Amino acid sequence: MSIYREYDIRGIYEKELNEQSVVRIGYTLANKIKGEYVAVGYDARSHSPILFEYLVAGLNAGGKKVLGMGLVPTPVNYFTNYQEWNGITPSASVMITGSHNPSQYNGFKITVDKAPFFSEEIYALGDECEAMDYIPKAEKREVIEIDAVTRYVDFIVNEFQHLKDMPTKIAYDCGNGVAGVVTEDIFSRLKLKTTGLYVEPDGSFPNHHPDPSEEHNLEDVKKLLANGNDIAFAYDGDADRIAVITHENNIKGDMMALLYSMKMDKPTVIGEVKCSQVMYDELERRGCKAIMYKTGHSNLKVKMKETDADLACEVSGHIFFKNRYFGYDDAIYATLRMLELVHDGIDLDAELAKLPQVFSTEEIKVKTSESEKFKIIDKVKELLLHPPASFPTIKDIIDVDGVRINFEHGWGLVRASNTTPVLVTRFESTSQENAKVYEKAINNLIQKAKRLLH
Repeated sequence: MSIYREYDIRGIYEKELNEQSVVRIGYTLANKIKGEYVAVGYDARSHSPILFEYLVAGLNAGGKKVLGMGLVPTPVNYFTNYQEWNGITPSASVMITGSHNPSQYNGFKITVDKAPFFSEEIYALGDECEAMDYIPKAEKREVIEIDAVTRYVDFIVNEFQHLKDMPTKIAYDCGNGVAGVVTEDIFSRLKLKTTGLYVEPDGSFPNHHPDPSEEHNLEDVKKLLANGNDIAFAYDGDADRIAVITHENNIKGDMMALLYSMKMDKPTVIGEVKCSQVMYDELERRGCKAIMYKTGHSNLKVKMKETDADLACEVSGHIFFKNRYFGYDDAIYATLRMLELVHDGIDLDAELAKLPQVFSTEEIKVKTSESEKFKIIDKVKELLLHPPASFPTIKDIIDVDGVRINFEHGWGLVRASNTTPVLVTRFESTSQENAKVYEKAINNLIQKAKRLLH
């Protein structure tokens, strides 16, 4: 059951994702989908085409026909849900991807009726798959090939015609993930001045791990930026997360949201609990509506639909545009929207320099177990009702996802990761000294909570 996660299904090829398990997943999923057609694409991993065949067998056995799009970025997979293919509109899509996980991993990101299929839906699907004692067989293979890449590239190029021939020199790093399947065509047709690294998809990731939220994975593209380029971008393995690097900043997702919102008319913007308070305060100051919500791309998509928000972000680089787009996370689209700001004369570094200076830690992970991580959070909440005398003064507590404690000069966060057996903490303050005080106080609370559970 460990492969059935909060936001997707993810596991090790052959050991956990094999013919038996994947055919059952396809068959069981087919029974959750009302329409006849499911669009399926896959990432650059060597076993992705094999898992495609297993999944097709299961979906076909469950009475569904497959629109096969081959090798694509995850945003292209999402995009197919909003398109008609020779009179056919898919009722669901599945992206076969291990995202930024090591190369032996793979998985499935599922969309049904244009909405994420996640959380309790995935756990229930897992229960049904585990209860099956046979492997369903399809009478025949039913796959209709579609050219989703060309349709997507045409759409993006058409949307950003005004950027054609812009003089900005652009460096980018695909990390041997699937971003390169579309970037070359888009940049070439818009006649942008680009230099790309590791553009060729290669699921063994021979150059570096495709996770741009880890600073060491950006070393090569930073060198390229320093060598006569103006701005740099990096993508994760399936191209739904972006890093934006200037000569002065590695711009995190919350600060990207502030920049993007400058060209929108008082938008509603959703951030996760790890976003800087500077983002929320600055949005409110500009007359925008800022909403804090749970971490996780599925959670944010659902909240966007519920609130009709224009934009959403995660610190890690998931950026969701409903403004002029469809409301899902797309690193390629986010690249062009960032270049649009530059094209319109916005100095990204100068805008960031105007913001109040705060000291933020990266995500700090505290190892625990799957069975204990949520219990520790509950115990921390209990302890906060009567905190120790030495604990910093609490202004208020937000418990939409774990515990975010607002102090006089900043905040501290502790939440349980939905995908790994860790607690995630983050701290921010107007001074580095205070950030350290908050970190120490909350870590002491976590350790006390752990002791009380044993």
